Amino acid sequence: MSAMTNILVKDDGTPTEYTFLPISDNPDPFWRASVAGIPLEGQPRFTLHQEKLKSGSYKLSVKLEVPVMETLGASGTSAGYVAPPKVAYVNTGIFTMFADKRSTTADRMNTLRMAVGFLQGATSTTATGTLANNAAAGAWAASTAPIPGFFRDVVSPN
Repeated sequence: MSAMTNILVKDDGTPTEYTFLPISDNPDPFWRASVAGIPLEGQPRFTLHQEKLKSGSYKLSVKLEVPVMETLGASGTSAGYVAPPKVAYVNTGIFTMFADKRSTTADRMNTLRMAVGFLQGATSTTATGTLANNAAAGAWAASTAPIPGFFRDVVSPN
Protein backbone atom coordinates (compact mmCIF):
# COMPACT_ATOMS: atom_id res chain seq x y z
CA MET A 1 0.00 0.00 0.00
CA SER A 2 1.22 3.50 -0.75
CA ALA A 3 1.94 6.15 1.90
CA MET A 4 -1.02 7.07 4.03
CA THR A 5 -2.81 10.32 3.19
CA ASN A 6 -6.01 12.04 4.29
CA ILE A 7 -9.24 10.42 3.08
CA LEU A 8 -12.37 12.47 2.40
CA VAL A 9 -15.79 10.83 2.70
CA LYS A 10 -19.35 12.18 2.83
CA ASP A 11 -22.15 11.01 5.09
CA ASP A 12 -25.79 10.55 4.16
CA GLY A 13 -27.04 13.61 6.03
CA THR A 14 -26.63 17.17 4.73
CA PRO A 15 -24.19 15.69 3.32
CA THR A 16 -21.24 16.49 5.53
CA GLU A 17 -17.72 15.81 4.30
CA TYR A 18 -15.37 14.21 6.83
CA THR A 19 -11.60 14.30 6.61
CA PHE A 20 -10.03 11.14 7.99
CA LEU A 21 -6.45 11.80 9.05
CA PRO A 22 -3.80 9.06 9.01
CA ILE A 23 -2.96 8.11 12.60
CA SER A 24 -0.84 4.95 12.35
CA ASP A 25 0.06 2.18 9.93
CA ASN A 26 1.28 -0.26 12.60
CA PRO A 27 0.00 -2.91 12.94
CA ASP A 28 -2.91 -1.89 10.66
CA PRO A 29 -3.48 1.36 8.74
CA PHE A 30 -5.76 3.52 10.91
CA TRP A 31 -7.45 6.88 10.21
CA ARG A 32 -9.57 9.08 12.47
CA ALA A 33 -11.77 12.07 11.70
CA SER A 34 -11.21 15.39 13.42
CA VAL A 35 -14.62 17.00 13.88
CA ALA A 36 -14.55 20.26 15.86
CA GLY A 37 -16.31 20.08 19.21
CA ILE A 38 -16.31 16.26 19.38
CA PRO A 39 -13.99 14.53 21.88
CA LEU A 40 -11.41 12.03 20.64
CA GLU A 41 -13.50 8.96 21.59
CA GLY A 42 -16.43 10.40 19.60
CA GLN A 43 -14.51 10.75 16.32
CA PRO A 44 -15.29 8.35 13.45
CA ARG A 45 -12.52 5.78 12.84
CA PHE A 46 -11.45 3.75 9.80
CA THR A 47 -9.13 0.71 9.79
CA LEU A 48 -7.67 -1.64 7.16
CA HIS A 49 -6.69 -5.18 8.14
CA GLN A 50 -4.83 -7.77 6.07
CA GLU A 51 -4.32 -11.35 7.21
CA LYS A 52 -2.62 -14.19 5.36
CA LEU A 53 -4.53 -17.41 6.02
CA LYS A 54 -3.05 -20.90 6.42
CA SER A 55 -4.29 -21.72 2.91
CA GLY A 56 -2.12 -18.93 1.48
CA SER A 57 -5.20 -16.85 0.65
CA TYR A 58 -5.73 -13.38 2.08
CA LYS A 59 -8.46 -11.94 4.28
CA LEU A 60 -8.83 -8.22 3.55
CA SER A 61 -11.12 -6.13 5.77
CA VAL A 62 -12.10 -2.49 6.06
CA LYS A 63 -13.88 -1.28 9.18
CA LEU A 64 -15.65 2.03 9.76
CA GLU A 65 -16.74 2.94 13.29
CA VAL A 66 -19.05 5.92 13.76
CA PRO A 67 -19.62 6.82 17.43
CA VAL A 68 -22.86 8.55 18.38
CA MET A 69 -22.58 11.00 21.25
CA GLU A 70 -25.12 11.28 24.05
CA THR A 71 -26.98 14.55 24.20
CA LEU A 72 -27.21 16.52 27.41
CA GLY A 73 -30.67 16.36 28.92
CA ALA A 74 -30.07 18.98 31.56
CA SER A 75 -27.98 22.10 31.97
CA GLY A 76 -25.92 20.66 34.84
CA THR A 77 -26.00 20.79 38.63
CA SER A 78 -26.97 23.76 40.77
CA ALA A 79 -23.23 24.45 41.11
CA GLY A 80 -22.99 24.76 37.32
CA TYR A 81 -21.21 21.43 36.71
CA VAL A 82 -21.97 19.88 33.32
CA ALA A 83 -20.75 16.34 32.68
CA PRO A 84 -18.56 15.92 29.59
CA PRO A 85 -20.24 14.29 26.60
CA LYS A 86 -19.97 10.49 26.35
CA VAL A 87 -20.30 8.01 23.52
CA ALA A 88 -23.79 6.50 23.62
CA TYR A 89 -23.06 3.74 21.08
CA VAL A 90 -20.96 3.01 18.00
CA ASN A 91 -22.32 1.97 14.59
CA THR A 92 -19.78 -0.26 12.81
CA GLY A 93 -19.59 -1.24 9.15
CA ILE A 94 -17.21 -4.00 8.03
CA PHE A 95 -16.47 -5.26 4.53
CA THR A 96 -14.29 -8.37 4.15
CA MET A 97 -13.00 -9.97 0.98
CA PHE A 98 -11.22 -13.31 0.82
CA ALA A 99 -8.73 -13.31 -2.07
CA ASP A 100 -7.11 -16.51 -3.26
CA LYS A 101 -3.34 -16.33 -3.63
CA ARG A 102 -3.80 -17.06 -7.35
CA SER A 103 -6.31 -14.25 -7.89
CA THR A 104 -5.52 -11.48 -10.34
CA THR A 105 -6.04 -7.75 -10.04
CA ALA A 106 -8.99 -8.08 -12.43
CA ASP A 107 -10.53 -10.82 -10.25
CA ARG A 108 -10.25 -8.73 -7.08
CA MET A 109 -11.44 -5.50 -8.69
CA ASN A 110 -14.45 -7.24 -10.24
CA THR A 111 -15.39 -8.76 -6.85
CA LEU A 112 -14.97 -5.34 -5.22
CA ARG A 113 -17.09 -3.67 -7.93
CA MET A 114 -19.90 -6.21 -7.58
CA ALA A 115 -19.86 -6.08 -3.75
CA VAL A 116 -20.01 -2.27 -3.80
CA GLY A 117 -22.92 -2.52 -6.27
CA PHE A 118 -24.82 -4.58 -3.69
CA LEU A 119 -23.85 -2.18 -0.90
CA GLN A 120 -25.02 0.87 -2.83
CA GLY A 121 -28.41 -0.55 -3.61
CA ALA A 122 -28.45 -2.86 -6.65
CA THR A 123 -32.02 -4.03 -7.31
CA SER A 124 -34.05 -5.86 -9.94
CA THR A 125 -34.26 -2.61 -11.92
CA THR A 126 -30.74 -1.19 -11.49
CA ALA A 127 -27.53 -3.17 -11.60
CA THR A 128 -25.47 -0.29 -10.25
CA GLY A 129 -27.49 0.79 -7.25
CA THR A 130 -27.54 4.46 -6.42
CA LEU A 131 -24.21 5.25 -8.10
CA ALA A 132 -23.22 4.38 -11.65
CA ASN A 133 -20.04 2.29 -11.65
CA ASN A 134 -19.90 0.79 -15.13
CA ALA A 135 -16.14 1.27 -15.35
CA ALA A 136 -15.43 1.05 -11.62
CA ALA A 137 -13.33 -2.12 -11.72
CA GLY A 138 -10.96 -0.64 -14.31
CA ALA A 139 -10.89 2.70 -12.52
CA TRP A 140 -10.17 1.03 -9.20
CA ALA A 141 -7.43 -1.11 -10.73
CA ALA A 142 -5.69 2.07 -11.93
CA SER A 143 -6.51 4.10 -8.82
CA THR A 144 -3.88 5.62 -6.55
CA ALA A 145 -6.47 5.91 -3.75
CA PRO A 146 -5.63 3.89 -0.62
CA ILE A 147 -8.68 1.62 -0.36
CA PRO A 148 -8.81 0.24 -3.94
CA GLY A 149 -5.02 -0.14 -3.71
CA PHE A 150 -5.42 -2.16 -0.51
CA PHE A 151 -7.64 -4.71 -2.28
CA ARG A 152 -5.65 -4.58 -5.54
CA ASP A 153 -2.07 -4.91 -4.33
CA VAL A 154 -2.26 -7.50 -1.57
CA VAL A 155 -1.61 -10.53 -3.78
CA SER A 156 1.50 -10.79 -5.95
CA PRO A 157 2.41 -11.68 -8.58
CA ASN A 158 -0.54 -10.48 -10.63
